[in-house]
Amino acid sequence: MGADTPRQSLRFTKMHGAGNDFVVLDLRDGRDAPNADLCRALADRHTGVGCDQILTIEAPRSAGAVASYRIWNADGSHAQQCGNGARCIAAWLVRDGTAPQRGDFAIDSPTGLHGVTRDAQGRFEVDMGAPKFAPADIPLMGFAAKQDEYALDIGGETLRFGAVSMGNPHALVEVDAVDLAPVGHIGPLLQRSHAFPESVNVGFAQVLAPDRIRLRVYERGAGETLACGSGACAAVAVLARRGRIDATNGVVVSLPGGELRIHYDPATGRIEMAGPAAFVFEGEWEG
Repeated sequence: MGADTPRQSLRFTKMHGAGNDFVVLDLRDGRDAPNADLCRALADRHTGVGCDQILTIEAPRSAGAVASYRIWNADGSHAQQCGNGARCIAAWLVRDGTAPQRGDFAIDSPTGLHGVTRDAQGRFEVDMGAPKFAPADIPLMGFAAKQDEYALDIGGETLRFGAVSMGNPHALVEVDAVDLAPVGHIGPLLQRSHAFPESVNVGFAQVLAPDRIRLRVYERGAGETLACGSGACAAVAVLARRGRIDATNGVVVSLPGGELRIHYDPATGRIEMAGPAAFVFEGEWEG
């Protein structure tokens, strides 16, 4: 019998942003991106590392960026946007020396270029771009014009929600008490609906004050997570458009894993998100 084929090790970093956790892989040495099977194995919380998403650091795609990154969900599917992941990538690049310790820099996500700054508390603030409300941009089928609230009849139920794209599709259901929200029931119903051909991240928001909300998010390819950065941005955008909150001076979004601060200026259309990014541990995956 021939010698056993040597196993290849894969260095990784475990990180989280407000409890939304990631396995970060540096692919700038030219190694291949993870396939769906590897993503599922890494994400498994019993036999793998355990995470909501896998993030890969790669060479920049635009002249103004220090690096780029891509996103895979726990089920191996691709994702276009991840706000908590963007902050973790920024923190990783600063620690690595690729990005400056002080001053602004930019990173490429799957949806474009994002400016990054560090606030007075040392947290990373990311320019998340402008929300898109047109149904075709989300995409949301069956509606010709954007609305503050949409209604779908699914399985004998009428579901009412707002919808927006933050580079990925989001639906937002406003509730009286987020702790009692039927997240595990309505989330999958909307994700499987024909109205969302690319599925959808489903948020459940409770307005506490004009500058504070509570939020839970059922994500595509991951289920309910402790935090969702793009979901927090989507919630603020939808609720501000309805006049339910005033986002001009910032809104605190309280998620099960921690708090994010979202600034949204409808005049410029830009959303900025600030929050924590934490290193958990380093390791090697033997594959």
